[in-house]
Amino acid sequence: DMDSSVLLPAEAEAFVQSLGTFSLKEVGSTRWFRQHENIEKLNIQAILNAAAVHNEFIKELLVSYGKVTITLLVHEMILVEVWKQKVFPVLCQLQDFNPKSTFHLYMVIHHEATIINLLETIMFHEDSCEAADDSLLDLVDYCHRKLTLLVKRARFMVLRRFDSFKKSLAALEFEISLKAVSVLRYITDHANNISVISRMLCTHNLPCVLVQLIDRCPWSRYREGEVEKYINSKWQKIPAEDHFKMTKLDGQVWIALFNLLLKEDCQRKYDFNNFNKNQLLKLRGFLTEVLVDQLPNLVELQRFLAHLAVTDPAPPKKELVLEQIPEIWNHIVSDNSGKWKAVAKYQVKETFNPSENDLRLHAQRLAQTYNLDVMESLLPDKPKCGSCGREAAKRCSRCQGEWYCQRECQVKHWPKHKKACQLMAEATEKIQRDLNISS
Repeated sequence: DMDSSVLLPAEAEAFVQSLGTFSLKEVGSTRWFRQHENIEKLNIQAILNAAAVHNEFIKELLVSYGKVTITLLVHEMILVEVWKQKVFPVLCQLQDFNPKSTFHLYMVIHHEATIINLLETIMFHEDSCEAADDSLLDLVDYCHRKLTLLVKRARFMVLRRFDSFKKSLAALEFEISLKAVSVLRYITDHANNISVISRMLCTHNLPCVLVQLIDRCPWSRYREGEVEKYINSKWQKIPAEDHFKMTKLDGQVWIALFNLLLKEDCQRKYDFNNFNKNQLLKLRGFLTEVLVDQLPNLVELQRFLAHLAVTDPAPPKKELVLEQIPEIWNHIVSDNSGKWKAVAKYQVKETFNPSENDLRLHAQRLAQTYNLDVMESLLPDKPKCGSCGREAAKRCSRCQGEWYCQRECQVKHWPKHKKACQLMAEATEKIQRDLNISS
C-alpha cells in the first residue's frame, strides 16, 4: 500500500547514506535542518511500516548500514540533549536574544524527540540492538538520564517571557522521557553484552529506578476528581471501568523489570543487598491479581519476589572484565567545555535570527514533511471523547483537534476546550495564510 508512504526505498537509502555528524555550533543551521527533515521522514516512514506490519524497509536499511548509522543517530540525539542543557539556558539570558518566533528553537528541541521516536520503532527488533553495537551503552546512559527526570518530574528552566514556550518544552521533555522508557525495555529484551548488562545493573541500578517509576507512575494523574492517563501522546480521561487497565507504559516498565531480574545473565551480575532487596519487595504491593491477569508473565516475577523475601542471595562474584564505557556525552561535553557562551553568542546572530522569508520557507518544507493525509493514517483507530473518554465519532468542526461521543459531552467540555480551540484554529489559519503568501 504505497499511498500511505512518505518515502520510497531508494529515497530512504539516499537519506541514510547522506547522514552526517554535526558539531554543537552547527545545531539549528540550514544544513542541520535539512538533515532534521530527512530523519523526520525516515521516522514517519518507519512508523508507517511498523503500523502496517509489512516490509519494514527503514529498519532493514539502518541495520544494513549498521554500527555507523545507529551510532550517528544516537550521537545527534545526545548532541541536542547537551545543547539543551548547556547552550540553551545561556542563550535565553543573552540581551540580544529576541526571536520573532520560537518555532525555530522548538524544532531544534523537537529533533531529540524525532530520533528517540525512530529508535523506539526500530529497537523493538533484536538486529537493531545488535547493529547499535557500542552506542548501546550511550543509549543506556541516555535512557537512565531520562528516567531520572521522570522520577523527579523535572521542570525546564526558561525565562518568564517564554512562559507558553516553556509549557510546550516541558510537554516535549515528558514525551521524550516516556519514549526512553520503551527504548530501555527493548534493550533489556535483547541485551546480552556484559558491558551493557553491567551498566544497567551495577552503574545505574536500573531495577531500583524502575521501582520508583512504578511507585510514582508519572503517566497517570488526578484532575478535578477524575483519573487521567497519558496515552498516545496526550492526557485522556479514563472511564471508571478502565481505571485498572494496564497502559502500554505500565507494560514497558514491568517487562523491563522482568528482564532485568529474571534473566540468568542479569541475576549473576546484580547485587541483591539489603537496600536493593527492600526496594524490590515494594513491587509486591503493586502486583495485584488484576495486573497479573493482564500480563501473565508477571506470575514468575511474583514467585521470584516471594522467594527473595525469605532468602539472602550471595553477592555477585567479582569478575575481572574489561568493560567498554560510553563516550558520546563526555566527548561532546569535553570538546565544548568553556565554549558554551561563545556558541550561544554565535547562534543568537547566525542561527536563531531567521528572516520572515526563511521562516516561511521553513514552514512550507515542514508542511511537506508532515504530509497530513499520511499523518491521519497514523492516528490510533478509534478516537476517544475529550469529555468522558469513551469512543468518539464526532469532531470539533472548528479546530478539528478534539473528538466527542455526543453533543452533550461537547457542550459540557466547551469551557475547557474553548481556549485551545481558538489557538488551534488561529494557528491553522496562520499556516494557511503563510503558505498562500508564498505560493
